[in-house]
Amino acid sequence: MKLQVLAAAVEQDVRALAESMNLSTDAIIVNQCGSCSYEEFEYKGRQIRCFSMKERGVGLSRNTALLHADADIVLFSDEDIRFYDGYEKQVLSAFERNADADLITFNFKVDERRATYYNTEERPIRWYNYGRYPTYSVAVRLESIRKCNVSFSLLFGGGARYSNGEDSLFLHDCLKKGMHLYASTEEIGEEKYRESTWFKGYNEKFFLDRGVLYAHLYGKMAKLFSLRFLMAHGGEMCREISVKEAYGLMKKGIREGRLR
Repeated sequence: MKLQVLAAAVEQDVRALAESMNLSTDAIIVNQCGSCSYEEFEYKGRQIRCFSMKERGVGLSRNTALLHADADIVLFSDEDIRFYDGYEKQVLSAFERNADADLITFNFKVDERRATYYNTEERPIRWYNYGRYPTYSVAVRLESIRKCNVSFSLLFGGGARYSNGEDSLFLHDCLKKGMHLYASTEEIGEEKYRESTWFKGYNEKFFLDRGVLYAHLYGKMAKLFSLRFLMAHGGEMCREISVKEAYGLMKKGIREGRLR
C-alpha cells in the first residue's frame, strides 16, 4: 500500500512546510494564499504537490486535496502538525491489522487545552463516540471514500460561514454510508500549539454555530443533544452568557440549520 498526506495550510512557504511537518511520504499541500499556482518538488525522495488558491475554507482545501489524491491510503493533516519518524509504517501497519477498516484515527501529542481524545485501545468507532476526533487524526482508504462519495462540508470549519464542525460531519457521513471506522493506539505525531483561528470565546456566534451543526448531525434530536451539551459544559462555557440564553441561541441555530 501507498500512503499520501493531504495537508491544509494558509499563507505558508510550502517548501519550508514540508520540512517543519517532517514529511517522509508523498503529499499534497493545498495552500490558501493570495494567488493561484501549482508546483511540484521532491523532499526526502518523495513527491510533494502543492496547489495554491485564493478561495478560503478548510473544507474546500481538503476536498481539493482529495480530488487530486492517488494513493491507497490518505492521511489528513494541517500546517501545525509534525509527524514522527516512521509514521508511514505505523499507519500502513494499522490498516494491515484491520483489513476491513475503511478509516482509522490515530493519536497525536497535543496541548492539554486542545485535548479532546486519546485512544487507549484499538476499537471500532460508533455513533456514540465519533464526535471527538479532529480531521488531522484521520487516515482513510481512498477507494472507500470515493465509492461512498463522502467529502467535507463547505459550510463549516475555518474560513467557512460556521466556525467549526467539519470533522464531526465528515465522520458522521462516513458512518452513515456504512464505512468501517476504527481507533488506533499508535501516536504518529504532535500538534504545535497556536491560537485558534476560529475560536473567539463562548459568545453568541459560538452557540448559534453549534446549533446549526447539531441540526446537521442529529436532525430531530438536535434540541435534546443541545441540552445534553449545555448540561455537560455549561459550567465552563456559560459564564458570560447564561445557560438559558445559550440554549435559545442553539435553538435559533437549529432552525437556521434546518433551512439548509
